[in-house]
Amino acid sequence: MHPQASCRCLCSPGVCVCDLQEPSSKRVKPLSRVTSLASLIPPVKAAPLKRIGQTLQRSISFRSDCRPEIMAPRPWAKQIAPAITKRRDSKLWSETFDLGLGHMLSSTEIKRQEAIFELSQGEQDLIEDLKLAKKAYRDPMLKLSIMTEHELNQIFGTLDSLIPLHEDLLSRLREARKPDGSTDHVGHILVDWLPCLETYNSYCSNQVAAKALLDHKKQDHRVHDFLQRCLESPFSRKLDLWSFLDIPRSRLVKYPLLLREILKHTPNDHPDRQHLHHAMNMIQSIVADINTQTGESECRYYKERLLYVESGQRDLLIDSSRILSCHGELKNNRGAKLHVFLFQDVLVVTRAVTQNEQLCYQLHRQPIPVRDLEWEDLQDGEMRLGGSIRGAFSNSERTKNFFRVAFRSGGQLQTHCFQASDAFNKQQWLNCIRQAKEAVNPQTAARCSDCSADASAECPQMDPTDLTLTPDLGEPNVKNTFSSCSI
Repeated sequence: MHPQASCRCLCSPGVCVCDLQEPSSKRVKPLSRVTSLASLIPPVKAAPLKRIGQTLQRSISFRSDCRPEIMAPRPWAKQIAPAITKRRDSKLWSETFDLGLGHMLSSTEIKRQEAIFELSQGEQDLIEDLKLAKKAYRDPMLKLSIMTEHELNQIFGTLDSLIPLHEDLLSRLREARKPDGSTDHVGHILVDWLPCLETYNSYCSNQVAAKALLDHKKQDHRVHDFLQRCLESPFSRKLDLWSFLDIPRSRLVKYPLLLREILKHTPNDHPDRQHLHHAMNMIQSIVADINTQTGESECRYYKERLLYVESGQRDLLIDSSRILSCHGELKNNRGAKLHVFLFQDVLVVTRAVTQNEQLCYQLHRQPIPVRDLEWEDLQDGEMRLGGSIRGAFSNSERTKNFFRVAFRSGGQLQTHCFQASDAFNKQQWLNCIRQAKEAVNPQTAARCSDCSADASAECPQMDPTDLTLTPDLGEPNVKNTFSSCSI
């Protein structure tokens, strides 16, 4: 979703997903006996789960979006010596095949062959990683009863069905390769194969629920220890399980970039160019469709986990929302944490609670319609109230990165002062709010934008004599929806 805020693509959970890189461009020989890892964990009965882990880790921040999670050592975990990480060796077409051919090709054609080879090599890497996820993680955890088959099916989704799909494309690309290593045509292959990517709909739509369940299960020390040992083993390349499970999505959003690169180096009179144009249109349409369905799936997931303290908190704007622009933790002026959701038409402030060992979100205050919402960027070190300057905290460090939202209902003004984790996250939240208002009412969206440029100026849409700081709101780490660009 958007920051997730700005760009609506499968790019993610702070950059446009179209710019996301796959977990690793390095190559290693596939590990032949990764299942030996299973012997590291004794098959004893797991203790019941006590609490639920954090929700989706796809932060609104670009800087943390693709980092593998670093697990904190547990008191019961055995200390093992760090293993030497095996990395993949990068391969180029010109380094793989007879260099003598290069003397007969133009620089443009060499670049075209490199782009085609990158497409093929990426398929091989993907297949190896998907098989590794199954062989090194799923199968051992099932065999050792670390998780139930039902739980593993929820976490891994339809991953197994993706392997033959990509093996098919790799086989076709290799068949099209001539003995000298060059490839004349790939467009017709892609046009014929790309419709298979519709299979990704169910896999991507399941990712939010899968991530939440995986985080939940990490509270089980047997699951935690197993995943930690995997992370410290050479075959993992320092990637955690979720990084492997997220590889298909990363690959999916990279196809338009790969095709664009091939098309870029294909001459206008080349017979493959027409097919490549068709393939480009197809992949863009497929990714957009999967992105839409994935975003709607994530939106439904969180709406189903909202808890209403009072019947009056229910809002048709929540029920009718199909898009979740962004969400995450924010702190209020007292340092309390709340989880804030910005749906397409309504801002919902909640408290994260555990119910039946499931993380849910209890509404705090009334939902705020986006059309009536006003916002203001507050200057660092100062909290304005009633037109005067008042220090909300004794520690000036704690007064940074605040912004305020407010709306008036029935003559009563409801305001919330939120603190983001840093200036970057705050700006992303403000961008999301601005874009949401523009979508609802373009003419009034910028009415308070001048306030963000100068925090000392009074917001014309707020009555400073009526403003009150909300005492119960909460901390940062804006989380983006899968389909929006992670902020």
